Amino acid sequence: MRQWTVDAFASEPFKGNPACVVEPFDVWPGAERMQTLAAENNQAETAFLLRTDDPARFGLRWFTPAVEVPLCGHATLASSHVLLSELGLTTAALAFETHSGVLTVTRADDGYRMDFPANNPTLIETPEGLGAILGAEPLETWSADRLVVLLGSEGEVRGLKPDLAGLQAISASFSDGRGNLGVTALAAPGGPYDIISRFFAPGSGIPEDPTTGGYHCTAAPLFARKLGKARLRCHQAYPGRGGDMICEVQGERVLLEGQAVTVSESRLRLTL
Repeated sequence: MRQWTVDAFASEPFKGNPACVVEPFDVWPGAERMQTLAAENNQAETAFLLRTDDPARFGLRWFTPAVEVPLCGHATLASSHVLLSELGLTTAALAFETHSGVLTVTRADDGYRMDFPANNPTLIETPEGLGAILGAEPLETWSADRLVVLLGSEGEVRGLKPDLAGLQAISASFSDGRGNLGVTALAAPGGPYDIISRFFAPGSGIPEDPTTGGYHCTAAPLFARKLGKARLRCHQAYPGRGGDMICEVQGERVLLEGQAVTVSESRLRLTL
């Protein structure tokens, strides 16, 4: 059984967010076995695919080193890249059956376009002590299945060195119980981006995620309203890597566009 490591939301190796993608199964392995392999891979996500009677439709599940997650943008992008570029599928569109409903992916220029559900947040009072834990004072705090913190400048976002244990303790009370939190600011004027973000998920076994499609399903609708435009150029400023995507808000959906690069192909000497 083969497995690929793909840098998603990247146009060159060692940028964006790495994901492992396992060759499609005919029958799902047990969740415990998938979790064990994801822990062994120790990437932000390992994606598992299931064949169906439709050659363009697959089951898709995502595991961090610690938990199964209901939605993952970069590992969906990586899975699409493997199916279309490594395994040679010629279909115009892919459909994935997931815990977040059916997700579709099409080719877009030199990359891929994913159709995901929007996850609109609600404005809340900033939790006491959050600014000290982040090392920057929030302008606003919003909540969905994760916290969204708005900061005053791109420099503040790039310079963050948060207390991850404290961050998890505060944000777990407001998010999905795992303590996931994103920070976003308007990009500096004159640059190539509209917004700059970072995303911390210590409760999911990921201290900081390099590039997070799922987070942008929350941040993009918020900033689309603030900026008065539906299409946003987004950069996630993970130190030393960084990943890029374009987000287009269409009602209750968000279209995420990005590129992907295969870094390695390996053969698993085991049966799941």
